[in-house]
Amino acid sequence: MPSAGDTRTPERISEAGAPRVNPFGARFVAPLYLGASLNPVNSSIIATALVAIAAALHIPVGDTAILISSLYLTSALAQPAAGRLAEEFGPRRIFVAGITLVLAAGIVGSLAHSLTALIVARVLIGAGTSAGYPAAMLLIRRRAEQAGHAAPPREVLGGLSITGAATVAVGPAIGGLLIGWAGWRAAFWINIPVAAIALVLALAGIARDPDPVRFGSPRALASRIDLLGMLGFGGSLTALMIFLDALPRLDWPALAAALVLAAALVGWELRAAQPFLDVRLLVANGALTRTYLRNGLTLMGTYVILYGLTQWLEVARGLSAYQAGLMLMPMGVLTALAARVVSRRAAVRWPLIACAVLLLVGAVATLFVGSDTPIAAVICVTAVFGLTSGAGTVANQTVLYQEAPAAALGTASGLLRTFGYIGSIASAAITGTAFHRGVSDSGLHSIAWVLVAISALVLVMTVLDRQLARADRHHTNQPPAGARNPGPAPSTEPTRTESRSTDMTTGTHTTPALDPARTALLLMDFQPVVLGVVPDPEGVLARAGEALAWARAHGAHVVFVRVALAEKDAAAVPARNKTFSQAVAAGYLTDGTAATAVHESLKAEEDDLTVRKTRISAFASDTDLRAALRARGVDTLVLAGLSTSGVVLTTLRQAADEDYRLFLLADATADPDPEVHRVLMEKVFPHQAEIISTTDLAALSTAVE
Repeated sequence: MPSAGDTRTPERISEAGAPRVNPFGARFVAPLYLGASLNPVNSSIIATALVAIAAALHIPVGDTAILISSLYLTSALAQPAAGRLAEEFGPRRIFVAGITLVLAAGIVGSLAHSLTALIVARVLIGAGTSAGYPAAMLLIRRRAEQAGHAAPPREVLGGLSITGAATVAVGPAIGGLLIGWAGWRAAFWINIPVAAIALVLALAGIARDPDPVRFGSPRALASRIDLLGMLGFGGSLTALMIFLDALPRLDWPALAAALVLAAALVGWELRAAQPFLDVRLLVANGALTRTYLRNGLTLMGTYVILYGLTQWLEVARGLSAYQAGLMLMPMGVLTALAARVVSRRAAVRWPLIACAVLLLVGAVATLFVGSDTPIAAVICVTAVFGLTSGAGTVANQTVLYQEAPAAALGTASGLLRTFGYIGSIASAAITGTAFHRGVSDSGLHSIAWVLVAISALVLVMTVLDRQLARADRHHTNQPPAGARNPGPAPSTEPTRTESRSTDMTTGTHTTPALDPARTALLLMDFQPVVLGVVPDPEGVLARAGEALAWARAHGAHVVFVRVALAEKDAAAVPARNKTFSQAVAAGYLTDGTAATAVHESLKAEEDDLTVRKTRISAFASDTDLRAALRARGVDTLVLAGLSTSGVVLTTLRQAADEDYRLFLLADATADPDPEVHRVLMEKVFPHQAEIISTTDLAALSTAVE
C-alpha cells in the first residue's frame, strides 16, 4: 500500500514500488519525434534540390526561392494556429490530421510538372507538418500530468529538440543523396513513406483525446480560436514576405501593408476575449518574448549558412547536390551531439551564451572562406554552426517550457517556431539579395557580414538577459524533471498551471488579466496552528510570501485572514458543530496566542486588511469582508491558503456565488491530505476559478482597459 504522502496510484507501481510502465517509452515518443521532424527535414532537404528543379523546369535558380519561402510562410502561420487548434480540439486529433495532410502533399509534389504545383505541395507540407511540434509539446505535458510528474524528463523535451535540430542539419545530406539517386522529385515523395509510418505509430501509441469535440456555432468557434486574429497575423506576415522576397528592390507598398496590418492586429488582439496572439502576455512576459526573438535571430543566422553555403558549394565550387549535402553531414552530427549535451542540463544561460559566441565565430570564419579554401576548412566552419543550432534550439525550447502558461503551451510552442520561420524567410531574402547577380565569393562574404551583425545582437541580448540567470538559480535547485510530485504544495519548481478557463456551457475560453487596482490577495490561515499539519509548510509559506511581494509591487489590495476564537466565540459554538466544538475543547484556536497569529514572515502594512474568522469561510469573520472589498472597488480575488479542503474550498465557493472573479494559487495552497488536494485542484476548482501559480502573477497583472 502506498504511504499517505504517496500520490501514485496502485496501478502505476509494482509490488516493489517501482513504476511498471515508463509513461515516456518509445511507443509514446516515437511518433512525436517522427512527426515533429517532418517540418524541419522538409525545410532543409529542399536546399540541394533547387538547382535541379530550376534546370528541369527551365527557370532561373533564383525563382526557386519561392519554394523555400512558401513553406516558411505557411509554417509561420500554421504553427501557432495548429497549437491553438490542438488546445481547442485535442492534440492527438490535430497531430493525426497534420500527418494525413503531409501524405497528400507528398503525392501532389511527386506528380507536379510546374512551379505552381510545387508551390501548392510546399504549402500543404507546411500546413501539415506544422501540427507536429506544438501538438507534441501538449501531448508531452499531458502525459507528465497524467503520470504524476512535476515536469516531463529533460531527455524527452531534449529528444524533441534533437530530432528537429538534427534533421535540419542532415536534411541537405539526405536530400543530396536522394536527389543524386532518384532526382529532385525525391524531395517530395520521401514524405509519403515517412508520414505513413508516423501515422501508424501515432494511432497505435498515442491515447485518444479524452474530451469530445464541441464545435458550437460557426460564430462561437471563430471567436474561440480567434479566426480574425489568425487572418490578421497571416496577412501581415504575407505582406512582410512579399517585401523580403522582392529584395534588393524595395517594395514599399508591401512594407506599408505589413506595418498597417500588424498595427491592426495588435489593436484587435488587445480587445479580443480569446486572443490568438496574446499581446499583453508578450509585453508582460519579457522572458518569453526575448526567447522568441533570440530563437528567430539564431535560426536566421543558421539558415543563412545552410542555404547560402549550399548554393555556393554547388555553383562556385562545382559540387554535385550529393557532394554538397555530404559536406554538411558533420554539421548535422554536431547539432545532435550539442542538443543532447544541453538537454541534460537544467541551466540555460551559459549554453545560450556559448551558442551566440559560436555563431559570431562562425560568421567571422565565413569571411575568410573562398573558392580556394580547402574543403576541410569549409567543413570546420559548418561544424561551428552545427554546435550553434543544437545548443540554441534545445536551450530556447527549455526556456519556452518554463515561461509559457500551461494552457497556452500549444500556441506558445507554435509561436517559437513562427519566429524561427520568420528568421528563415529573412535568411532566404538575405541569400537571394547576396546572390542576386550570381553566386560568388563576394556574395558569400556579404552574407557573412550580415551574419556578424546578427550574431553580435544575439550575444548582447543573451548576456544582458538577467532573467536567464535568475531562472538558472531557481531551476538548478529543483529535483530532476520527471520526478514525481510528492504532495499538494511541493517544494520543487511549481509548474505553470491553467491561465485560461473554459465556460462549461458554451465551451468558450477566456484569457485572464489582472487589474491590481481591482484585485485583492487573500492570504488565509497562514498560522502556526495550521502550518503544522500540512506537507512542506516552508515551501507553501515561501510561495505565499512571493505572492505578497507581487501584491506590494503591483499595488494590489492585501487581506490577511486568520482563524481564532475569543472567549465569547468559543462559548457560542454549539456541540453539533463537529469541527469547532472539538477545537474549543482542545483550546488550540484561542485568540491572542502565538499559534493563531499570522506567521511572522508575512508582514502586514497599514493599508492591509486583517480579518479574524470564527468559522471556516473567510466571509464568516468579525469584519464585514464583503463591504470592505466593495469599498475598495475589488471585484477580483486571488486566493491562497491552508487548507485546500477547508478555508480555500468554502471561501472559493462562496466568492464564486457572489460573482467575484477568482484566481487560485495552486502552489501557495496545501492540504493535510494530498489526494483531497489533487481532486479539488483538478476536478472541482477549475469550474469556478483560474488555477494558476505564483510565477504566473506577473504575466497576468496587465491592467484591463
